[in-house]
Amino acid sequence: MTIRLIAAAAVLVSAYVHHYLWFDGVRDQHGVGPLFMVNVVAGVVIAVLLVAWRHWVPLFLSAGFGLATIGAFAISSTVGLYGIEAHWSGQWVWLAFASEVVAVVAAVVAAAREGYLSRETIGRWGVRRADLG
Repeated sequence: MTIRLIAAAAVLVSAYVHHYLWFDGVRDQHGVGPLFMVNVVAGVVIAVLLVAWRHWVPLFLSAGFGLATIGAFAISSTVGLYGIEAHWSGQWVWLAFASEVVAVVAAVVAAAREGYLSRETIGRWGVRRADLG
């Protein structure tokens, strides 16, 4: 459960950074502004799910959240996203990036420790042989 709490905290940090930046002016940027608020809401929902629901789905969402957010920033900083070009500079960028890396790593570690990545896992819904009786 400790690893899930770390993943939840990391997702919340990323959500907080996007919330702060949204109020700091990103909300006025066409296309990107609404996506920042989607990121905030999704981060809060995923953090709650990580703590409240012991299933593989919140772990998958945490990893996907981190990878998608890093991917969107990488696109924005290379070719631009909705006409916005970001740069790898500033404390908020690095704080968000670090928290998203932690969210991905913690989700994968938790999934491995909880047996969702083991050879014992069968089926596409994460049913373990031990759960089948």
